[in-house]
Amino acid sequence: MSPSPVPPGKLRGPLMPIGGAEDKGNNPNILSRFVDICGGDKARIMVIPTASRLPDTGSLYADLFLDLGVERALFTEIHERSDCEDELLLEEMDNATGIFVTGGNQLRLSGILGGTSVGQRLRRLNAEGIPIAGTSAGAAMMSQHMIAGGRSGLSPREDGVNLAPGIGLTNTAIIDQHFSQRDRLGRLLTALSYNPFLIGVGIDEDTAFLIDGNNNCEVLGSGAVTILDASQLTHSSRSHADQGAALSLVDMRLHVLAQGCRYNLDSREATIHVS
Repeated sequence: MSPSPVPPGKLRGPLMPIGGAEDKGNNPNILSRFVDICGGDKARIMVIPTASRLPDTGSLYADLFLDLGVERALFTEIHERSDCEDELLLEEMDNATGIFVTGGNQLRLSGILGGTSVGQRLRRLNAEGIPIAGTSAGAAMMSQHMIAGGRSGLSPREDGVNLAPGIGLTNTAIIDQHFSQRDRLGRLLTALSYNPFLIGVGIDEDTAFLIDGNNNCEVLGSGAVTILDASQLTHSSRSHADQGAALSLVDMRLHVLAQGCRYNLDSREATIHVS
């Protein structure tokens, strides 16, 4: 699934993939920034906790956003694909100024939301300017080609990643989360070996990669974002690697970007932040 086309005169809404475990207490800067881009004290935020099987995930985030001063925060009850066709739910989505997708299992998100009215509405609303954030699984599902699982470790391997269709809010980047904490460099490299067109974005915990409507990106939070650019790749052993073998990837470009650094997904240029 690809992103919806942007209507004439509109600018695509920001995307905020978060690496998971964002600070919810003493220093909730990432969640506060999302509130700001959704309208501050006028924000109306809908939380989609479908990825989680914990019964209180939706109410936890709704309460967090209310504590941050939004006008309204509510959470959905989407447990089955049939729930995605509820007209009242779709009306609530249309009234939201921002949508937040929680963590859990990204295959629950793609399996329940994919191809439904809710999945289609997410893409359309973002194309019309509505910001969408997602943490952990909610970040991974933003990609058209979604990382569903894979090995830990530094080295890319022939069987190092499991891919599935995502919701398709971006078809430029493929996003991984809990990146440094769970040692996921190898699986992101493996994902890029399938198609070097994509930009790999590995996001640490308590870190966000804010993508605006012009594909200008900003790093927020206490960790780093690892960017893998395979556009200049001169050799890949993907096509002839034995099962489970390590892969050779020559001329892969890598950036590690911390708080305040910027990156443009179109020009593939990084800009450092000098404090």
